[in-house]
Amino acid sequence: SHWYPASRYLRQTAAGPDGAFSVAGLPSDTYYAATVNRIPDDGEEAWQKITEDNTIQVVFTDLGMPKLDGYEVCQRLKANEQTCDIPVIFLSALDELLDKVKAFRVGGVDYITKPFQLEEVLARIQTHLSLRAAQKEISQLNTELEQRVRQRTAQLEQEITERLQAQEQLLHLALHDVLTGLPNRTWFMKLLEQLLQQINQQVNQQPNHQFAVLFLDCDRFQSVNDSLGHLVGDQLLVSIARRIELCLRPSTTLCRLGGDEFSILLKDIDNASDAIKIANDILTELAPPFQIGAYQVFTNVSIGIVMGVSNTYKQPEHILRDADTAMYRAKANGKACYQIFNPTMHRSALHNFQLESDLRFALDRHELVAYYQPIVTLETNRISSFEALARWNQPEKGLIFPDKFIPIAEETGLVINIDLFILRQACQQLRNWQNEKIVDKSLTMSVNLSVKHFMSSNLLDQIDTILDDTGIDGSSLRLEITESDIMENAEFASNIIEQLRDRHIQLSIDDFGTGYSSLSYLYRLPIDQLKIDRSFVMRIDEYGNNIEIVEAIIALSKSLGMSTTAEGVETEEQLQQLKRLNCEYYQGFLFSKPIDAESARTLLISQ
Repeated sequence: SHWYPASRYLRQTAAGPDGAFSVAGLPSDTYYAATVNRIPDDGEEAWQKITEDNTIQVVFTDLGMPKLDGYEVCQRLKANEQTCDIPVIFLSALDELLDKVKAFRVGGVDYITKPFQLEEVLARIQTHLSLRAAQKEISQLNTELEQRVRQRTAQLEQEITERLQAQEQLLHLALHDVLTGLPNRTWFMKLLEQLLQQINQQVNQQPNHQFAVLFLDCDRFQSVNDSLGHLVGDQLLVSIARRIELCLRPSTTLCRLGGDEFSILLKDIDNASDAIKIANDILTELAPPFQIGAYQVFTNVSIGIVMGVSNTYKQPEHILRDADTAMYRAKANGKACYQIFNPTMHRSALHNFQLESDLRFALDRHELVAYYQPIVTLETNRISSFEALARWNQPEKGLIFPDKFIPIAEETGLVINIDLFILRQACQQLRNWQNEKIVDKSLTMSVNLSVKHFMSSNLLDQIDTILDDTGIDGSSLRLEITESDIMENAEFASNIIEQLRDRHIQLSIDDFGTGYSSLSYLYRLPIDQLKIDRSFVMRIDEYGNNIEIVEAIIALSKSLGMSTTAEGVETEEQLQQLKRLNCEYYQGFLFSKPIDAESARTLLISQ
């Protein structure tokens, strides 16, 4: 270390040859060891040397010096950025308190009064150099800490940015459909909720505020997936979404609810005609075929429309529920059309829901029962067969006829369970009569099959099981299925019918004449019997009017080697006309209405 300007006492005590000296008592290999080549007495010169030499660690100064006194030297050192950290120690013969206070006020770190002891000076030097070294180390540590903090802060900012981006992406995925890019059901329900809150808050200002929700379901979309595959189905959904967007205003919201279902929200409309126009535009836009790869695909949508007025709805789920109900009514009306919701639809939906629930319990509780309507040989007027018909013996409502519950059963898939229940009960009843010797094996049992059941993959296994369990022959069983059901799946139906024939099970076409006009399938399928629909029979009068269709069906069946059964025969005049046309069998109220098993047993015994 260098000493500027040092006391003459220090010089005289420690100086060696040429004015240089070593500070005794300190190791020569540390920065505490000091040498001085020249000690200036001029404060200005001292100031210049200190600012030019960046190795100086501590400064000793007198108070009284030419040009600049010790106070001024200290003030300049402290005001200079390069030298402000150098410790300044005052050595002076002045021992007044004010001098000491001023020395500390201008930045001095210590004040030594002359005469001094060298050991004391060296001890204070060591103390202040140690303090300065500690300050430098602390400063370095602070610098490193600040750098680490800046690096960590930058890293955290990057992590936060990436996390926010990831959250935004997850939020987008949570609220949008991946396939079409449209908002999804969650987003749509939130939007409806916000709209209802806004409308209900402003009900006094806008009491007649109207909005509309359109619920769209693609027609025959499942058949596209089944026949062409899900990849084509996905591409079709994207194309449908793009076409629908062409029909909407920029402020209109289109969402994909899931599967092949879409929804549209019209926030502010004048009346129902606005929603109807958009529905018609969509139906027109979707009418042309879609070119999906090598395939031309025809499809359209059934649309349910809900009109919302202030205070009409409180919950968004109810809006979508009613729109869905109206959509199903549009499908029932022929598809590719729209239907506006009205409250009677909701009441009907609730009734059907309760009916479905009760029907499931009815199957578990064996409340369903088979009733039997005789099929009579027209020539002998004797029973040749029975048609087993489902009845629901509901404990509270009594006997419920199939037209009240079979449509719901078909919609929900419960019809297969009902088919199996009636089939097993009818076969068992026939076996019981055979065991009692009331009938022989020539009497057959006819059972209706729904198209869902007829086209199911395990139908034959189920029939085999029932025949084995009940012990009746396949030749004693006749299955009835409607004409349109066979024609919708002719190839598959042909395979099933061939396997039924292998088991000697007969097949009858029910309600013949009300389905497809093409009769070519009759030449290809091994069908045993045609049943003339009651709508044709009931028109026949005693004069033979309106008999042409019945006559044609009987002639057709004879030419193909099939028998015919006329359904719904209620008058003697109808019976006589059927005899004249050589119809083999008939059934209807003229002979007997459907009756329970015990009544049927009595009827068999009495004939």
